[in-house]
Amino acid sequence: MPEKIALGLGDNIDYEIAWDSAVIEALIGHYGVCAAELTTGQAINSERDLLISILGFVQAGIGGERHVASSAIIEQFARRFDLKITLGGTSVRAAIAMRKLGHTSALHLATVNEHVRRLIPPDSPYVCSNAQDSAYPHLIVQFGQGTRVRAGDIDLCVSRPNRIIYHDDHDNIRMAINEGFAALITAARVFLVSGFNAMHSEALLRERLDALLRVMGALPPDTWVFYEDAGFYDPSFSHLILSVLGPRISIYSLNEDELQGHVGRKVDMLDAAQVKEALADLQKLISVPLIVVHSMHWALAYGEGSARLERALRGGVTMATTRLCYGDDWTVENYREVSSLLRNEQGAAFAAAIAGLLGNQVRCVPVAQVDQVDATTIGLGDAFVGGFLPALV
Repeated sequence: MPEKIALGLGDNIDYEIAWDSAVIEALIGHYGVCAAELTTGQAINSERDLLISILGFVQAGIGGERHVASSAIIEQFARRFDLKITLGGTSVRAAIAMRKLGHTSALHLATVNEHVRRLIPPDSPYVCSNAQDSAYPHLIVQFGQGTRVRAGDIDLCVSRPNRIIYHDDHDNIRMAINEGFAALITAARVFLVSGFNAMHSEALLRERLDALLRVMGALPPDTWVFYEDAGFYDPSFSHLILSVLGPRISIYSLNEDELQGHVGRKVDMLDAAQVKEALADLQKLISVPLIVVHSMHWALAYGEGSARLERALRGGVTMATTRLCYGDDWTVENYREVSSLLRNEQGAAFAAAIAGLLGNQVRCVPVAQVDQVDATTIGLGDAFVGGFLPALV
């Protein structure tokens, strides 16, 4: 039976390491890293560079995604920690999440291997743009609130949990499109576009966008096209994608870090006036009918007809919070439990304030109040998508 939910475009395997400050501190001493070197912006050509980058993100208190020169650097670093192999990529994580609630989907993959075949929902049809098995692991570094690193002149303490992603993923860097995906999407009510962010070549990206438009020609005319933003290797590619796909995008979704990146300034996500200004500036850059922003305290839809997305917003924040609390092993009972929790006070106050400023232009849903010590920080945006999209169909 044709699927109502179609998800693309990339996937990968993740090495989720268990943070160990003792290991990090030992590496600081081993490589002689000092506080003045910490940065999130330098090229990563060695394990030492990788360590500096991780510490730079911890110091800044933010998450992000970076390219490394070789997967061998990831293998070397990951072997120092306990690790779990999982699937990554917004499309596959969303597919796994929504399948637990009874929703199947059609998938476009960029990578296939034994781990992918083992972990994707067995009743979700897929095509892959790679004819051979391959694996380019993504290193997932999660740090929790209160995490401390002290070595030499470095003394860091994390104020809020977050995650960093590192990879040299050739399949996602080239992001070939299997145009056979068109045969799986003829009845789709919602179509997810994500995964171009790792690409390096503008010429190749233009080719992929042309191929994607040909695939999208098979969609019914009233299909929701949902675009999920990400941290781009080359930020200018985001504008190129918008220039090509913008007329087809129904909903443009992004997190709080990506919002601030687009508007070029820090935004207090609990200050309704600041968020209102940021949304207005973002709308000038991104001309789509509806913008969705998901943050740690709330999620909102902005634009004409935003009220139609209230149920989807609730599904998204419930799924993301369930994953935050229970990780990969969450159950339907956990999801129902989270859906019944009280909303967090800060998010509820913000929702009321932003509604007062923007009226019918906005719908804002507060996130549930949870006190989680060992929070899962990877895949929360993917889980949001997995809770949001089924509500649209």
